[in-house]
Amino acid sequence: MQTHNLGYPRIGSRRELKKAAEQYWAGKIPAAQLMATGKTIREQNWKLQQEAGIDLIPVGDFSYYDQVLDTSLMVGAIPDRYHALTVDKQLPDIDLLFAMARGYQKDGYDVTAMEMTKWFDTNYHYIVPEFTAGQTFRLFSQKLINEYREAREAGINAKPVLLGPVSYLLLGKEKEAGFHRLDLLKKLLPVYLDVLEKLDEAGAYYVQFDEPCLSLDLTTAEQQAIVKTYAEIKATFPNLHIILASYFECYGENLSTALALPVGTLHLDLVRCPSQLDDILTTSFVNTRTKLSLGVVDGRNIWKNDFRQSLQFIQKAAGKIGKDRIWIAPSCSLLHSPCDLDLETTMLKPWLAFAKQKVQEVATLRTLAAGGANPLLQENIDAINSRRASPLIHKPEVKSRVDLITEKDARRQHAFPERRDRQRETLRLPLFPTTTIGSFPQTTEIRGIRARLKKGELTAREYDVLIEKETEEAIRWQESIGIDVLVHGEFERNDMVEYFGEQLDGFAFTENGWVQSYGSRCVKPPIIFGDVSRPVPMTVRWSAYAQSLTDKWVKGMLTGPVTILQWSFVRNDQPRSTTCTQIALAIRDEVTDLEKAGIRVIQIDEPAIREGLPLRKANWKEYLDWAVRAFRISASGVADATQIHTHMCYSEFNDIIQAIADMDADVITIECSRSQMELLDAFADFRYPNEIGPGVYDIHSPRVPSKTEMRALMDKARSVVPADQLWVNPDCGLKTRAWPETRAALVAMVETARELRTS
Repeated sequence: MQTHNLGYPRIGSRRELKKAAEQYWAGKIPAAQLMATGKTIREQNWKLQQEAGIDLIPVGDFSYYDQVLDTSLMVGAIPDRYHALTVDKQLPDIDLLFAMARGYQKDGYDVTAMEMTKWFDTNYHYIVPEFTAGQTFRLFSQKLINEYREAREAGINAKPVLLGPVSYLLLGKEKEAGFHRLDLLKKLLPVYLDVLEKLDEAGAYYVQFDEPCLSLDLTTAEQQAIVKTYAEIKATFPNLHIILASYFECYGENLSTALALPVGTLHLDLVRCPSQLDDILTTSFVNTRTKLSLGVVDGRNIWKNDFRQSLQFIQKAAGKIGKDRIWIAPSCSLLHSPCDLDLETTMLKPWLAFAKQKVQEVATLRTLAAGGANPLLQENIDAINSRRASPLIHKPEVKSRVDLITEKDARRQHAFPERRDRQRETLRLPLFPTTTIGSFPQTTEIRGIRARLKKGELTAREYDVLIEKETEEAIRWQESIGIDVLVHGEFERNDMVEYFGEQLDGFAFTENGWVQSYGSRCVKPPIIFGDVSRPVPMTVRWSAYAQSLTDKWVKGMLTGPVTILQWSFVRNDQPRSTTCTQIALAIRDEVTDLEKAGIRVIQIDEPAIREGLPLRKANWKEYLDWAVRAFRISASGVADATQIHTHMCYSEFNDIIQAIADMDADVITIECSRSQMELLDAFADFRYPNEIGPGVYDIHSPRVPSKTEMRALMDKARSVVPADQLWVNPDCGLKTRAWPETRAALVAMVETARELRTS
């Protein structure tokens, strides 16, 4: 049996890449130093996997920003608006990469960033490829080829990893009408063949193609495109061993297509879809020579692998097709896992495995599958059993409260039209009211205040005084520029999920469990290990303080139950729906306490509700039923006059617009600027009944949009949505931005709203 890995975290065990990239963007280090950091991380990752016992080690999984964007550069799919940067300014590849991801606004150039959205049902964001009918492709970046040579020179048995051409096209968007992006395959495939030729010349034998779109509901034409692609690859390079990888779901209706492909190894995600092994072992596949890669180690969660369960899969497959056709692997890339459990001290440590430990688990499973007594198996059994029996996990009072929920608990007192009248009487907001999504810049000084408290260098009262000062300054500044519904700035918060998890029972935390979300943005997801409840109010103190400073309304800011679930590492010993309902009840308690404290506008963010949607449409209804119900439970304990907002970003809403309406939030704010209000079309076509705040500027880019840009976006919005339903706001929270750009953008935003009211 061989072992291999589909991908490894690229950020460094202590976020070295994040820190270097941000220093480079700030002009504090040269490109050579950033590249040196990247090279060090790659070499450390390769050696770690080699020493763990991984036979085939991925190359091409490293990126300075995003692997899909890397593919766009590899095939020369560079939108025309970057032409001046590549030709006139002759930006180096690394700067072009960052310009496409983040926008470019200096030296007289002003170019917007490319759109960003979620990678399937994960919290990782990729840069969406842009295609035109006359699109051409050419080999532009040789990053993958260079890194393969680098790995070979380092003595690594390297396996190049590419995003497959069909998935690459399907993950992109047509930027003009009259064609389908899959029509471009005949132009794109020659570039992939060119890449394979160069890899072949460099000595590659195994090449991994990721085609995760095989986990989706594909049309016949899309399935045929897969067949054509791999037939041509096989015909051109008959001696290459192609590994086809899909993950996050079953192959489903695409299984017969996948099994018929002329590939050397087919990868299965047996964590997300254990049943597909039986499906395959009952077909004529058993009589072929194709190898099976069994993804038995969970690449998406942090729980220790259950060796007995994994060995059952391995032994079942080996019994049918022989051990020599079995490969052992994680279920998907370990990009979605923290780096190294050795850096942690959490009490849960005996139950956990991070990326470094997961590759060790893969190698251990190969050893165990070979037979013979091994003490590692008993150690694993003991750890699994200790978790199951732990009294830390179960709370009867929490389970009982979930059981007692009724449908009344998931409904507001009256329908939206009546609530809207009450809210307008109470809030008295102007047409096109302005607000922000919640957070303001988390400066070095703010982070330093929290760090000093954690180290014991500040007393709790000293800390409170400093945060009060920052909060009051934020309130006064918002008043001065004329924002209508204020926010307190969230200076006391580290992360929109971690902050709540720290105050809820049933959560645990890591010191260095960072995972990449996009670019240099890393998150440290909490671990939900037990039943969830709220022992004391979490946000009332700071929201009430901010409200006491002003006659304007201040929003109470909360993270919703689905997002807390999705952005945590979740216990796998009960249904996710049960855990989500427990969180919903905790948030409900917070919402009602905020209302009692005089907060009349409360935002319950749910940016992850689309992210949690199953990849197969057949499974959507079950998920949406419990996800929408959880949100409604969290929001429905207040009076009609209290206005409930929610926020969603970087997702496609067209196919779940009814479910979003069913959430029944009084106001929804959504990301719209990168897509030029494209996402608003779903709400317009559906005739979304409640109020909408389409984002008018992209907070994930450092560029400051002009008032003209914002006005153009709002003009688009009011051409499809009635003016009295529209709010004016940024795309997302402003935590990651600096104050100068934030001030300039928000001033322009408020002025835009004032112009709209008079036009």
